[in-house]
Amino acid sequence: MNSSKNPQQNGHEIKTLMILGASGDLTARLLLPGLASLLSQGGAKGLKLVGAGYDEWWQEKWRGQVQKSFSASSGGENAANGAASEEALEEIAKNSIYHCVDVTAEGELAKVLKSVKQPVAVYFALPPSITEKACDLLTPDDLPEHTRFVMEKPFGSGQESARKLNKTLAALLPENHIYRVDHFRGTGTVLNILGLRFANHFLEPVWNSRHIEKVEIYFDENITLEGRAGFYDSTGALRDMMQSHLLQIMSFIALDEPATLAEQDVRDRIAAVLRAAEVGPDYSKTTRRARYTAGKIGDRKVPNYVDEPGVDGQNNTETLAEIEVHINNSRWTGVPFILRSGKSLAKNKMEAIVTFKPLPHLPTGFTGTETATRIRMGLGPAKLQLDIDVNGPGDIYSLDRAELKAELNDTDLLPYGEVLKAVLTDQAMFFVRGDTAVECWRIIEPVVEAWANNDVPIEEYPAGSNGPEDWETSREDTPL
Repeated sequence: MNSSKNPQQNGHEIKTLMILGASGDLTARLLLPGLASLLSQGGAKGLKLVGAGYDEWWQEKWRGQVQKSFSASSGGENAANGAASEEALEEIAKNSIYHCVDVTAEGELAKVLKSVKQPVAVYFALPPSITEKACDLLTPDDLPEHTRFVMEKPFGSGQESARKLNKTLAALLPENHIYRVDHFRGTGTVLNILGLRFANHFLEPVWNSRHIEKVEIYFDENITLEGRAGFYDSTGALRDMMQSHLLQIMSFIALDEPATLAEQDVRDRIAAVLRAAEVGPDYSKTTRRARYTAGKIGDRKVPNYVDEPGVDGQNNTETLAEIEVHINNSRWTGVPFILRSGKSLAKNKMEAIVTFKPLPHLPTGFTGTETATRIRMGLGPAKLQLDIDVNGPGDIYSLDRAELKAELNDTDLLPYGEVLKAVLTDQAMFFVRGDTAVECWRIIEPVVEAWANNDVPIEEYPAGSNGPEDWETSREDTPL
């Protein structure tokens, strides 16, 4: 099939999904509900589910966990497809198998891989250090033909470890059989951005530094640690969100037009953006960090971050991060891309805002407040808003703000349902390529080092607020 018309890879259909780390939180909280949402939409027909973990679970315990996660998801009892969906969920849960395996012991993972129905997609729902050890022990002969690896974020812990892991994986599988997960790159989000960018003739001529003043990308959350202190306190908002999610969204907003939506065309454009990107150089001016103190989010009382169970106050972990990225190419030189993400904030705000430069001249005679033209793209839910100045109402000479709104194409799948759908249908375009995973670490690592050296002070904000009072941003907008 011509890739220019159908970007899907012409690979072999995945018969088995094997989850390593099957007894862990990621599997129960995200992967299994995501799979349930996919099954409820009629996807993943005939798929075999295999769990593998270090914990000595018996088969019925594993199947019970699968059923519990399925029923707790939006794709469970209330699935739109009714009885057929319920039947598919029950069937995959009933026939699922669990293997107790130490993936860091030589030969154990290879043995399990060869025992399942092929081709198999292996989801590494494991800490990065365990994933690296498991892959180091494998050889190409250990992998059945057409095996896929799905690598959960973070991919490595820095440039060096990401390069090393890339080298290990390259000796085992082709690059387009390695799916480095970033669920922000789900099919809906990516295609909504690309559709807006390249299907509208009036946008492309002004999508550059001559017309755009700044781009802001937000992922503010009103949730707290939600029991994930063990992970979050050693990671923080910068490495958790900027290194992966927000730099990826930035790339889709900033990339040049690809010839097709095929994997190589799109990923090459993303790589070009990231190679040109950097933060800095004065991190005291181009980066900010803060940590929440005791406060209230709605009716919920939130303790000081350092008093949360599992938190070590000596880590100086930020719960709110902001960086200013510059893309040094002819399209974007001089335009700041402001990336911000944090927890325990007053409201969820998940969107990208493109602000255009002021008019060079407004004809004398118009009155009212002249405000910037803006495009706001919702990242969840998927919405679009164009903020423009128009005449009236009332005085025809007075300009006033108007908001033109549209609902974008959205999906009923959960985020990890989109991830798994892309895995099972072999759509590598929606995953992170090895070289760009390293580039994201290159962009972030100097900031990580500067913050570790306390070159940038850590500020504070009450839980349930919009962040530190002196942080001037567009956060006051009503979320889309």
